[in-house]
Amino acid sequence: MSVTIKEVNDNDKALKKAFVKFPVKLYKDCPYYVPSLISEELNTLNVKKNPAFDFCEMQLFLAYRGNEIAGRIAAIINHKANEIWNEKHARFSFVDFIDDNRVVDLLFAAAEKWAVNKGMDAIAGPMGFTDLDPEGLLVKGFDKISTMATKYSYPYYMAHMERLGYVKDADWREYRIPVPASVPERHQRIAGMVARRYGLKVLKFKNLKQITPYVSRLFDLMNRAYEPLYGFAPLTQRQIEHYVKMYVPLLRWDIVSIIIKEETDEIVGFGIGMPSLSGSLIKSRGKLLPFGWYHLLKDLKGRKNPVIDLLLIGVAPEYQGKGVNAIIFNDFIPSAYKCGFQFAESNPELEMNNKVASLWDGFNAENHKMRRAYIKRLNQAGVKSF
Repeated sequence: MSVTIKEVNDNDKALKKAFVKFPVKLYKDCPYYVPSLISEELNTLNVKKNPAFDFCEMQLFLAYRGNEIAGRIAAIINHKANEIWNEKHARFSFVDFIDDNRVVDLLFAAAEKWAVNKGMDAIAGPMGFTDLDPEGLLVKGFDKISTMATKYSYPYYMAHMERLGYVKDADWREYRIPVPASVPERHQRIAGMVARRYGLKVLKFKNLKQITPYVSRLFDLMNRAYEPLYGFAPLTQRQIEHYVKMYVPLLRWDIVSIIIKEETDEIVGFGIGMPSLSGSLIKSRGKLLPFGWYHLLKDLKGRKNPVIDLLLIGVAPEYQGKGVNAIIFNDFIPSAYKCGFQFAESNPELEMNNKVASLWDGFNAENHKMRRAYIKRLNQAGVKSF
């Protein structure tokens, strides 16, 4: 059966929706796949709604085997990241495909050719527009349910990447951590000592109004704390406003911890958790209507959700290695336990980021999943046509 590639233009709403919905069909029999909300993914790919397009460009491709969609891929260039890292790299993202060599070959050939025509000398991924988008291809933990912030992929994806000449560029680890009934004595002792030494305290919030004065400063700190991390580019003010609207209304205030220096009111660290929405997203199959909203609300606000996702944790560079993370856990653990959470999912952490990995010492954490960013060097002669 013949395989063809079709470019998805920005103004072709029907084709873009087909692009977004393809994985729901591909993984319909997979119990570990967690679909994204279709509406949110369409917004992410919308030039007018996603502020990342202020410095990114993108081309979407669909592969057809006969008349059926058999694969998809997005080719992205983040010009800001390229400038910061002094690179000419494209990214591939939103990549899914059936187990068919011809489909995979033509999909990646299309993305690679687009990248070369844009003057790029390498393509890496899976990576999104920003560091807050899903990153990395699943390479361990295929029998584990994904989190809302990650993407599942079948084991055969790895074999195709390597067959096409892609090699490892970075790995992320994910941990499953039992929520203890109490804070380990060592963390309590360090938390108290560090708080006294540097004049730090924990801020807690009861509503959106209370946290609003700190939100922009929190993202500013995240920009500084995450600056050295793989592929990171600082968020702009427009992006910060975009993510605030997207995520802040979903927060549970009892599992948000912000650490400030009392004397100056500056934020020096933060830990933000959210009830896992994986189960509700599986039930909703990516749709809010007719009943998807009910499942999401139940997992967000109910008391029977056993899993908490650790969305973000960060410490100001000048305070890293000084024990501020102990203060975060000293507040976060009792709050999570009181809410009834039994396990925490860490979300991806770069394998070379030893400071983050050391956070789980003494917590019986299990490294149950891993993800990988692949890279391939490009040249005009080496890119296949389709």
